Amino acid sequence: MKILLGSHGRLASGIKTSLEILIGGTDKLTVLDAYVDDFDIDRQLSDFFSAVAEDEQVLMLSDLYGGSVNQKMYLYLNRKNTFLVAGVNLALVLEVCMRDEIDEHDLEQIVRQAREMQRIVHYDSEPSIDEEDFF
Repeated sequence: MKILLGSHGRLASGIKTSLEILIGGTDKLTVLDAYVDDFDIDRQLSDFFSAVAEDEQVLMLSDLYGGSVNQKMYLYLNRKNTFLVAGVNLALVLEVCMRDEIDEHDLEQIVRQAREMQRIVHYDSEPSIDEEDFF
């Protein structure tokens, strides 16, 4: 599986840096930091897909649903065995990078779990530590 993580600005590279700290490098992850230099996003996407085997699974991840990066990635969903998830967070990217392949059912579960990682944290002067709250 190949994973393409795209964002407005350097969010994608920042997430990749965090992954390198947590799990080491991963050669299945390619980042696309849009609008930070003269590289055309359409060209970057075209170059990425031209380097991927036709039968290889691709998971595209974008920072913002409906944003321009997401819209450009959307155009590649007609490719067989290709998925797109918008609104990524580190938990989601971490989970998919630790897998060799994925199906839509697994992807739905991963997205649900990643959403659960987003929450308001309140101070508790007498916390009860539950190991399930942490990785």
